[in-house]
Amino acid sequence: MFSYNLGDGAELRPLEERYADELFALTDRNRDHLRQWLGWVDIKPNPAATSGFLRGAMLQWAENNGFQAGIWFNGSIAGVVGHNRIDWGNRATELGYWLGAEFQGHGLMTRACHAMIDYAFAVQQLQRVVIHCAVDNARSRAIPERLGFTQEGVLRQAEWLHDHFVDLAVYSMLREEWGRPETEDRTETQRRRDRVTR
Repeated sequence: MFSYNLGDGAELRPLEERYADELFALTDRNRDHLRQWLGWVDIKPNPAATSGFLRGAMLQWAENNGFQAGIWFNGSIAGVVGHNRIDWGNRATELGYWLGAEFQGHGLMTRACHAMIDYAFAVQQLQRVVIHCAVDNARSRAIPERLGFTQEGVLRQAEWLHDHFVDLAVYSMLREEWGRPETEDRTETQRRRDRVTR
């Protein structure tokens, strides 16, 4: 399995079952933080559930149906980013991600998503990458906006979150748009801002 250097002590590694204890510990100590926007937190309450997720991620990789990567920062797992599935007929994928609260503010997720989008377009030759974010989740929405995605609209009451529905903002990036000057400028501006705030 490869690792991909994101710079400044950060890297991506495909998730494997051997990371179960480390990933569960990150999830468990961030349960309240993650629960605000992620419905799966309550249905993955123990290390066995985390191991099951990682087995599924390895199968996804083996079947060429996308993959899940761990984000490591200074030797510790910080979060997860992944292509949730690949629609090969339409050459499209959806990007999902989350980060532990203690790792925010380092530009990690922007760099990780940038790498995953590069991979989708340059290696997998996909045409479209989509990101769905809860309308009120400002931190999550900042990622596609920072990377120059287009907001296509809002899916009303599209996701059940614990005890209520939330609206989802839909963002997309097309292969021919990725790397355009306005996208690169926006990304580089954010990189400079991240370096200043670290």
